[in-house]
Amino acid sequence: MSRQALLRSDLVDGALSAAAAGEKRRPPGAAEGAHILDAAMSDGEALRLLLRAACAVRARECARPGIVTFSKKAFFNVVNLCRDVCTYCTYRSEPAEPAAVMMSRRNVEALGRAATRLNCVEALLVAGERPEERYDAARSWLAGEGYSSTAEYLVHCSETLLGMGLFPHTNAGNLARAEMSDLSATNASIGLMLETSSARLGGTGMPHAGAPSKEPAARLAALEDAGSLGIPTTTGVLVGIGETHAELAESLAAIAALHGRYGHVQEIIVQGFRPKPDTAMGRAPAAGDAYLAAAAALARLMMPRANIQVPPNLSPGSYQDMLGAGINDWGGISPLTPDHVNPEFAWPAIRQIGEQTARAGMRLACRFPVYPEFVGAVRRGIRDRMAGIAEDGGSWLVKEEYWRGP
Repeated sequence: MSRQALLRSDLVDGALSAAAAGEKRRPPGAAEGAHILDAAMSDGEALRLLLRAACAVRARECARPGIVTFSKKAFFNVVNLCRDVCTYCTYRSEPAEPAAVMMSRRNVEALGRAATRLNCVEALLVAGERPEERYDAARSWLAGEGYSSTAEYLVHCSETLLGMGLFPHTNAGNLARAEMSDLSATNASIGLMLETSSARLGGTGMPHAGAPSKEPAARLAALEDAGSLGIPTTTGVLVGIGETHAELAESLAAIAALHGRYGHVQEIIVQGFRPKPDTAMGRAPAAGDAYLAAAAALARLMMPRANIQVPPNLSPGSYQDMLGAGINDWGGISPLTPDHVNPEFAWPAIRQIGEQTARAGMRLACRFPVYPEFVGAVRRGIRDRMAGIAEDGGSWLVKEEYWRGP
């Protein structure tokens, strides 16, 4: 090992040891984060130190120490046609394919009724990126429902579902500023995954080559618009799609910088890549558990007070590892609908997640799609509806008797 590498290793060990011991330090930036990942992925003791440091930071900095949250949701697969073509995605369909979905208002309402019968809290509305710009079928579908754009239809669906007692959270790609503003009247929060800030991964033959909306500048601009509007926003990184350690750290730093400017990033999802058959990346390796845990732990160090989630259905059998990496949220779990983006990975039962959380010495609690510390940014009408099923005492978590029933 070179003298420079040895010095760098000593500095990383010193920073991690201090964090693990409870010493409050400036969060690492992109360069130091890359060094931390390098060390953690090349040395088992460095990885263990990183994980201990992340847990110490979680205990000291998180708003709800000892609590791990989740959202009881129904997944509304509104339309899975998409103008983008990502090399790892099986969510996207062509109009003539059997898997193509374009939900009617009647179907949205029917699923909403089923969700309310199970006391679901969140209505996750997911749509492909502006399918009407690519497909006649999407334009015809929208016209048949009485709308001219997917975003306009999502506003209608959100109004309907909010009126039924569900709390919408929309994830529909790079929405325009005006579209986000319209959705904020009925959405407690919105979602937009950064995935990566690396332009290299959009080059020829790379994962995002056919996905112009995932060009980092476009994603960051949309996230900035959400911030300027003060909308609580969930974002995150996709781990294991060919990024370098430096690129992963830079992506997390970009999210931290956005939150530093606007204070609107309510959650960072650290999602591991899982290869899908019949895709260009079908033979690529999945993100390893150690790398995923290291990425989550690094996110905790770089954004100490953030809500960090690793989707549990994509990491089956690794629940304790992820809790041991400093996460404090399991994301949305549905007792009703599959994960339409990753249908081969079933949601764990809420009871199972509760048991795993208790095994780690923490308590499971249900949240709204908007996190408690961001409730002040939500429109008054939504907040008033939330109060009807919120715990007493101002925690802005969901009453346990509500989410555990019926």
